[in-house]
Amino acid sequence: MQDEQIIDLYNQRKEQAIVETDAKYGPYCMSIAQNILENMQDSEECVNDTWLQTWNSIPPAHPLDLRTYLGKITRNLSINRLKYRMREKRGGGQALLALDEIAEIAAPDSDIASQMAKQDFTRILNAFLWSLPERDCNIFIRRYYFVDSVQDIANRYRISRDAVLKILSRARKKLRAGLEEEGYIV
Repeated sequence: MQDEQIIDLYNQRKEQAIVETDAKYGPYCMSIAQNILENMQDSEECVNDTWLQTWNSIPPAHPLDLRTYLGKITRNLSINRLKYRMREKRGGGQALLALDEIAEIAAPDSDIASQMAKQDFTRILNAFLWSLPERDCNIFIRRYYFVDSVQDIANRYRISRDAVLKILSRARKKLRAGLEEEGYIV
């Protein structure tokens, strides 16, 4: 079923919308949740919460890209679940590792969110991503958006783990330089 047809089902408040969404995007959303949470039960709950949040947000929302819309919801719910879980017990995992890596760009005492409007940050981030070679951009997105492990990325692109780490390090440095060039303290 096409995305527009699925969105129409949501607009008509037909429960078939959830069935069709799950059939088309269930594995995609599950992989996002699983990469972040590394726990099947929590991942399933986040995907189910994604369907509920989508049901509650369409309408009035009318996403232009349903796949991206669902992925963003799943990612946010999964990160929130991970933060909740980590408050209860301390532990590791790929998501925390990836978030720590990207957090090194901002000094702990700088508040980037208060220094720049969301639009400005989006503009800088998009310019940064477009400036990267395609493979490096994809690696950066796989690590920091989809929270893939370094080893999974290395396997996907058939390069060494060290090569992935080097690409990510260079990309973070380039992003930091771009933010500093725009006048932001990082």
